[in-house]
Amino acid sequence: MNRRRGGLALRWEGPARLLRDRDATPAQRRLSRPVAMSWLMTMEYRVLGKSGLKVPALSLGTGTFGGGSEFFRAWGASDVKDASRLIDVCLDAGVTMFDSADIYSGGLSEEILGQAIKGRRERLLISTKATFRSGTGANDVGSSRYHLLDAVDGCLRRLGTDRIDLFQLHGFDAITPLEETLGTLDDLVRAGKLRYIGCSNFSGWHLMKSLSIAERHGLARYVAHQAYYSLVGRDYENELMPLALSENVGTVVWSPLGWSRLSGKVRRGAPLPTTSRLRSDLVVQMGPPIEDEYVYSVVDALDEVAAETGKTIPQIALNWLLSRPTVATLIIGARTEAQLRDNLGAIGWALTTEQIAKLDKASHRPRPYPYWHQEAFKERNPFPV
Repeated sequence: MNRRRGGLALRWEGPARLLRDRDATPAQRRLSRPVAMSWLMTMEYRVLGKSGLKVPALSLGTGTFGGGSEFFRAWGASDVKDASRLIDVCLDAGVTMFDSADIYSGGLSEEILGQAIKGRRERLLISTKATFRSGTGANDVGSSRYHLLDAVDGCLRRLGTDRIDLFQLHGFDAITPLEETLGTLDDLVRAGKLRYIGCSNFSGWHLMKSLSIAERHGLARYVAHQAYYSLVGRDYENELMPLALSENVGTVVWSPLGWSRLSGKVRRGAPLPTTSRLRSDLVVQMGPPIEDEYVYSVVDALDEVAAETGKTIPQIALNWLLSRPTVATLIIGARTEAQLRDNLGAIGWALTTEQIAKLDKASHRPRPYPYWHQEAFKERNPFPV
């Protein structure tokens, strides 16, 4: 869709914007634009839960920005220059949402993101989170009015913006009354600091009770739930998926490659690459527990599908997730441009019914009670309800 008007090359830069390509040389236009356009024309935008907001099927996580601690250095340490390049690639591909959190590298991730998007804030969506401890004070944690007001102002300052498009509670606070939390978030929405709100890592009853209170008092409701879901982590399907379907809550998936176990580099009988984040005991301890043999069995099935499709293991694992009910967007992470471009190859094609069934079977695990009991009563409890 390259067009010319008045001698200026024009290109489609996002879901609703044409920008003049003033800075590119003719050679750069010839070489780079067809590649960028081929990505963009296949990007899918999905409505986020019960809202009017459309988000790209893939979003970029910024936990790799900064490397401010041992834990985050294992994920990556992109500086402003590196982050800017990754964002360039994303925007050319139609990936217009970027996810962060106040605790990522102690706020450094948000700072780098804010600097990297200067001059192009209107072209993208910012998603970030708060709730976990951010300081040493007694109130520097949780979802109280005290902490959330300070946390949101801190996020805005570090990001260098006047609003957050999607703000999520990073975890459930069982001490603060839900009315206080939801009332505070509603005030922030009405003040224009937050456009939409969501939560992350909630249990089913946490989310359902929050939605009920918001409805009862006419408060802003959660339109998104940022949750862990992958081919090697399907617990989400037990309770949270049926709830999301029933209540129209969009799922923002974190760690869609199973804490990097589906990167294509984890294989039976092979050593981990020297650069793998799984070499860090801290990363492994803080991530989802997954038995090695289970991972290898799923990777075996992925290898079979890879041979049939010519796609990579990460691309297939991501594509499988994009076919699942309630999924609005997958947060992909990358420390290098090559990793990012490979992940972008997850869109624009579809697995066959047979290939999906093969992956479903390889990744299936016995469910805990009462789900195994409900599963046996398929006549009135068909998947995914």
